[in-house]
Amino acid sequence: MRWVGALACAVVLAACSQSPWNDPYPAGAISKNVLFSSFSERPKHLDPAQSYSSNEVVFTGQVYEPPLEYHYLKRPYVLEPLTATHMPTPYYLDARGHRLGPHPPADKIAYTVYEIHIKPGIYYQPHPAFAKDANGKPLYLNVSRADLEGIHSLTDFKHTGTRELVAADYVYEIKRLAEPRVQCPILGVMSEYIVGLKDYAAKLQKIAKANAQAGHPDAYIDLTRYPLEGAEVVDRYTYRIKVKGRYPQLRYWLAMPFFAPVPPEADRFYSQPGMAERNITLDWWPVGTGPYMLSVNNPNRQMVLVRNPNYRKDDLYPSEGEPGDAEKGLLADAGKPMPFIDKAVYSLEKESIPRWNKFLQGYYDISGITSDSFDQAIQFSGSGNVELTDAMRKRDIKLVTSVQASIYYMGFNMLDPVVGGYSKRARKVRQAISIALNYEDYIAIFLNGRGIPAQGPIPPGIFGHRKGRAGIDPYVYDWVHGQPQRKSIAYAKQLLAQAGYPNGRDAKTGKPLLIHLDITASGPEDKSMLDWFRKEFRHLGLQLVIRNTDYNRFQDKMRNGNAQLFMWGWNADYPDPENFLFLLYGPNGKVKYHGENAANYNNPEFNRLFVQMKDMQDGPKRQAIIDKMVAIAQRDAPWVWGFFPQDFVLYHDWYKNAVPNLMANNTLKYKRIDPKLRARDVRAWNRPLVEPLLALAVLLAISLVPAIVTYRRREHRPALEEGKNSR
Repeated sequence: MRWVGALACAVVLAACSQSPWNDPYPAGAISKNVLFSSFSERPKHLDPAQSYSSNEVVFTGQVYEPPLEYHYLKRPYVLEPLTATHMPTPYYLDARGHRLGPHPPADKIAYTVYEIHIKPGIYYQPHPAFAKDANGKPLYLNVSRADLEGIHSLTDFKHTGTRELVAADYVYEIKRLAEPRVQCPILGVMSEYIVGLKDYAAKLQKIAKANAQAGHPDAYIDLTRYPLEGAEVVDRYTYRIKVKGRYPQLRYWLAMPFFAPVPPEADRFYSQPGMAERNITLDWWPVGTGPYMLSVNNPNRQMVLVRNPNYRKDDLYPSEGEPGDAEKGLLADAGKPMPFIDKAVYSLEKESIPRWNKFLQGYYDISGITSDSFDQAIQFSGSGNVELTDAMRKRDIKLVTSVQASIYYMGFNMLDPVVGGYSKRARKVRQAISIALNYEDYIAIFLNGRGIPAQGPIPPGIFGHRKGRAGIDPYVYDWVHGQPQRKSIAYAKQLLAQAGYPNGRDAKTGKPLLIHLDITASGPEDKSMLDWFRKEFRHLGLQLVIRNTDYNRFQDKMRNGNAQLFMWGWNADYPDPENFLFLLYGPNGKVKYHGENAANYNNPEFNRLFVQMKDMQDGPKRQAIIDKMVAIAQRDAPWVWGFFPQDFVLYHDWYKNAVPNLMANNTLKYKRIDPKLRARDVRAWNRPLVEPLLALAVLLAISLVPAIVTYRRREHRPALEEGKNSR
C-alpha cells in the first residue's frame, strides 16, 4: 500500500508546483520579463545587405539601427531620426556640381545630396570582433583553423569588446551592397541612383574574379581601400549619400536595415578561414547598435534576442500619438527609456494548431488567427462588425485589426517558354488563368473574408490605388450593377483556345498542358488549399502540378528562374507606389539582376514610365502615369493579382503597447510585458486535474485490498497446517 500513498503524495505535490505540468519553458520563465513568440520558417539571411524577408526583419530590425525610423504611433506614417541627430534635408547640384537653390526645376537637378549627422556616444553590442589585448590589438583578427578548435558558436569566444558607432560604418554598409559575395537584392535598384555604385560593383566583381583565379574565391575584400563617390565620410559623425537626379524615396530606405551600419572589423572577423564552416558569419550572427542582440540562433528549435547591455539611455517611448491613444493606455510609458523587455524567445512552430493551443494556454503572448481557429476567436455582430467571442473575452484576450500594405499574388515566370513572353498567345494563357482563379472564393473559404481581391499591384491606402470602376482589371472583370464581376469560365476557355490550347490541350500535339506551381505549404491544413487550386485549373482543363518546398529552397528556385508559376507576397517597405511598381520594373528582375521582380517582367514602356514616375511628387500627373503603368501590367498579366490581406492579431492582457505598425521594423523595443499577470493566468489556465488521479489511486487501493488480505493470510498460516496441506 505504500506505493499507492506515494503516488497520491506525488500528485498532490505536483499540483502545488509553481510551474504547470505542460509548461514548455524552464521553471519560472513565465514569471520573468520575457516575451514568448514563435516562427514557422528559419530566417535565411540576417546580413542587413542580404535580408529582405518579413520573417528575417523580426530579428534584423531589433539588432540593426539605420539613421531613421518611423514614429511608432503617428498616422499617416512619419519618419523621424533614430541614430541621426535630425532629419536630413537634401540639397541639389547641377551637372557641373554647382549647388542649386532649395526648389530648383526638376530638369536642372543632376544630383541630390543627403548629408546625415549621427549622434555621438552610440556603442555596439559586445562582440569578439571588438575584443583587444593589453596593447590594443584585436584578439581575434588572425585566427587559424587550429585556433577555432572547440569553437562552435559566436558565444564560445571568451572575450568581447565594443566601440563607438561612427559615420564610416554607414558608408561601409552602402559599399557592401555591391560586394559580389553578398548578392544584395536591391543592388539593381540602388545602382540606378547612388552615384558610382554600378561601376563600384563591376570593380569589386573583377577583384573577386582575380581572387578566384588565384585560388582564393572567398578572400576578404577590404572595402575601406576602395572609395565610392556616392557614399563618403565627411567627419567622424557625418556622411553623405549622393544620388542621380531626384529620388525622394531614399528617405524611406534610410529607415531600413540595408542602410544600417556594419563595422569593418566585424566583416573582417567573419571572413576568416574556418568561420563559415561553423556558421559564424554575419548572415548568422548579426552585430549592431540596436536595443537587442541575438544570443541563440538554433533555427531548428529556438531564436533568442536579449537586451543589448550597451544600448543608450536616450531612446524614449513617444509622448504623443493619435487621438484616443492616451485613453487606450498607449501613452502610459511616455518618456520612459526603452527597451522594456529583457529577452524575446521565438520557438519553431511549423503547424498552426499547436501554435494556437499554446497561445490559448498563455505560452505565446501574441497570435495570428488561422481559418481553423477563426470561429473560436471571432464572431460578427448583427451589424456585421468584428467582435471577439465570449471565450476570448473571458480570458481578457484583445484584438487588433489592420488592412495591410501588402499583396499576395501568383506570379508567372516571364522567362518560361510556355506561360512567359509577350506574344498574344502567352498573354491569353495568363489572362485565362487569372480569370479562372476565383480569389473571391479563396478569400471566403480560406481567409474567412479577411482580404480584398486585387485588381493591380497597389494596395488601398497607398497613393495610386484606384477604387471602383476606374480601378478594375478589364481583362479579368466586368463592371456590373456598380460592382466588379469576374468574367466567366466560358470566356476564359475561349481565350485558352485562341492561345492554342482548346480544353487545356495543345492543338498541335493533343497533349494536356501541364502547369507547374511552386509553393511553400508547410502544414496539413494547406492540403485543402492545394486541392482548391487544382480544382480551379481543372475548370480550364489544365493539369496543375504542385511542387511544394521549404521557403529557402523556394528562394533558390526563384533566383535561378526554375519556377513556372509561383505564389509569393510583398509587404511594403515604405508607403509609396514606387515600392510596389518596382516589383515589375525590368532592371529589378530576379534572375538577371538579383532584384525583387520575381516574375522577371520586362516591358520597355512600363520601364520608361516607371523611371518617369518614381521620383515625382504625389499629384494628378503622377496618378496619370501610374494609371498607364497599371493598365499595361493588367494587359500583360505577369501576375494573377491575388488579394490585399486584412490582418487580425490577438494578444493577451499582459502584452502592452500593441499597435499595428506596417512600416516600422524595430517595434520590439516599444512592447512591454506584465510577467506577474501572465504567471497568474498561465497557472490558472493550466491547473492539472488531480482529482481523477486521486480517485484512480483510491480505486486501485480498494481493488487490491482482497488480494493483499489473502496473500497475508497465506503467509501467516501455522507450519503444521502447511504440512497437512502439503500431504
